[in-house]
Amino acid sequence: MEGDHGGQCRAPGRPRRVVVVGTSGSGKTTLGRRLATILEVPHIELDALHWEPDWTEAADGVLAARLADALTAAPDGWVVDGNYLTKTESLTWAATDTVVFLDFPLPVVLGRLTRRSVRRARTQEELWSGNRERLAMLVSRDSLLWWAVKTHGRNRRRYSARMHDAAWTHLEIVRLRSLPAVDRYVASLTRD
Repeated sequence: MEGDHGGQCRAPGRPRRVVVVGTSGSGKTTLGRRLATILEVPHIELDALHWEPDWTEAADGVLAARLADALTAAPDGWVVDGNYLTKTESLTWAATDTVVFLDFPLPVVLGRLTRRSVRRARTQEELWSGNRERLAMLVSRDSLLWWAVKTHGRNRRRYSARMHDAAWTHLEIVRLRSLPAVDRYVASLTRD
């Protein structure tokens, strides 16, 4: 389906292996958790596998090994969220049956990202490996806001192209462009 709810739509059925992608701040992890609960499968957050203490990135091989272990531990299905496409594609996209692309307009993403980052900085919520966001991180050259601005268009082009790639025509591609579309998609799975 194109537009508000999908890209290409394959044979109907309840998804068992789902990859959720989208720009930073689009709600990948929130949706990933919701889908995993509905589908009764484990949720695998790529950021949790990727980030070491002090915001150090795990080596590509370490990330791949952690992801392979998580997928092996969930043979009946999983929901993976994150954008580490070049580092994880051979493990996730090759095994998935459904890709959900959160394709929100940039102002929506920036608003969500700002609110989330401010809340996390205020509450000192621990993210991954002891890392915490700080308010100063919002205005630095390495900020998630700047990253979202830089990658929004690139992600949109990359995932749009991927949705039309002949190598992936066997997948159910769900492109969600608004929060109401996300809610409708989730509701459709709870009715199955």
